[in-house]
Amino acid sequence: MQPADLVERGLGLLLQHDMAGFAGLWAEDGVLEFPFASAGYPPRVEGRDAIREYLRDYPNLLDIRDVTAKTVHETADPAVVVVEFTVAGVVVAKQTPYELSYIAVITVEGGEIRRYRDYWSPLAAAEVLGGVDELTAAFTGGDRG
Repeated sequence: MQPADLVERGLGLLLQHDMAGFAGLWAEDGVLEFPFASAGYPPRVEGRDAIREYLRDYPNLLDIRDVTAKTVHETADPAVVVVEFTVAGVVVAKQTPYELSYIAVITVEGGEIRRYRDYWSPLAAAEVLGGVDELTAAFTGGDRG
């Protein structure tokens, strides 16, 4: 699968709330990185199984219902794409609408994601989820059961 194809497949899986399928796009030893991670947040998750575990409760936090914007930028390296996208949905705990934008730099090898650098705004996410404490609980395991 080419990088742009993986982007399409990945966004489709997010809309289906199939986090196991989304994590399945990673290579067995692939990496999910958060370059803007604050203290106390994981800066990287290594391995497909760890990524699957990390993402498993995401649909219980944010119910993604639409991709409202998407631009895929090819780079000089054919294995790397930069994706700008915005998703809209409902914050599950509050049943309120939200919209968040992301930028991801994705490296693909052998038809699988080798490296996914996720540039998202912790401040925007905290606002959507109801505050910094809610964001911290959601992304560091405090709300995971």
